[in-house]
Amino acid sequence: MKIVFLAPFGIRPKGTVFARMLPLAVELQKLGHEVVIVAPPYTNPEDSGRTEVVRGVKLVNVTLGPRNKALAAPFLTWRLFRASLAEKPDLIHLFKPKGYGGLSAMLLLCCRALGVRMPQLFLDTDDWEGQGGMNDLVRYSSAEQRLYAFQEQWLPPRVRGVTAASLMLEQAVLAMRVPRERVLYLPNCVEDLPVGDGSRVRARLGIPQDVPVVLLYTRFFEFSQQKLHGIFAGIHRELPEVRFLVVGKGRHNEEEQLVAASREQGFHQSLVVAGWVEPSELPDYLAAGNVALYPFADTLVNRAKCPAKLTELLRSGVPVVADRVGQIPEYVAPELHEYLCDPDHPRELADKCVALLRDGERLRAASALGRAFILAEFGWQDHAKLLQNFYLMGIADS
Repeated sequence: MKIVFLAPFGIRPKGTVFARMLPLAVELQKLGHEVVIVAPPYTNPEDSGRTEVVRGVKLVNVTLGPRNKALAAPFLTWRLFRASLAEKPDLIHLFKPKGYGGLSAMLLLCCRALGVRMPQLFLDTDDWEGQGGMNDLVRYSSAEQRLYAFQEQWLPPRVRGVTAASLMLEQAVLAMRVPRERVLYLPNCVEDLPVGDGSRVRARLGIPQDVPVVLLYTRFFEFSQQKLHGIFAGIHRELPEVRFLVVGKGRHNEEEQLVAASREQGFHQSLVVAGWVEPSELPDYLAAGNVALYPFADTLVNRAKCPAKLTELLRSGVPVVADRVGQIPEYVAPELHEYLCDPDHPRELADKCVALLRDGERLRAASALGRAFILAEFGWQDHAKLLQNFYLMGIADS
């Protein structure tokens, strides 16, 4: 089959393309299909109009339109639509039911309704976008919020099939009266890649090889910043020699808030903020941690998430102490559920992190168990086969 993946944004710096679309495309091509990613590169405008090959997958960056979002909408909608059809695909899989890609998909469905022959359309949902979801987290205009909430409800019942990244999203799609056979639970998965070399990152950042490192790999919006500051302060009180390695970048200067809190609460000398890291360097950064913290507030948007960063942490072999919210228990080996915490009791995260750091034997066991489980149960190779069969069934029924 010839398949077009219609991306929600560019390949950099956001994670959806690298963490979800690209590995799926790679595995589908191993199964004998051809996959092309078509993207609106407004997150990386330097690639406007450029076609490139990433890990053997063709990536078409359409030419951007005006900078104003409203003015750009008709240009990008049409260019995504034309670029997708130019590949002559058997099917188009839209990732995220919103934005420019969502408008292009709506145009395709309207053409089908008018009797124009079009490829079959599939939809992937990996976030709750409307009220209580991403609309409440991102500074969209009121017009954008209304559009995204509408697209999220309008598209799923009208496409050939829906892939849902979390069990909650699967139930949400079924509640839109989409037939069960047209919905596939497709969680974020991992590829079996080697563990990185954390010693190189420690040397680069001036972190001694023998001190305990607590890793936070985050975008900061999944939890209260005050909660995070309190957790770090609590760990530091018990283990003054600890280092906190923070990998990732927030939307609203959360790193600066963390630095300010570290001065006020006494852990400034222990804090190392690495910021956004190139994907090629991430394995080494993740391997530099002894334990990873994964705070996760019990909110609608988090319960609907399928946290890709958590899968990367577990694959890296770093033991994870996380809040027990939404999809997270699905990813954690049953033997390690004791390290899942009540999101309303942040001290539990700090206490379990300290206990794990003080028990070298348990630390090593948790590392091996976590990595083995995620590789065995959530491999992209196996899930790409499920997706292939889902496509074939959808096309056969059309």
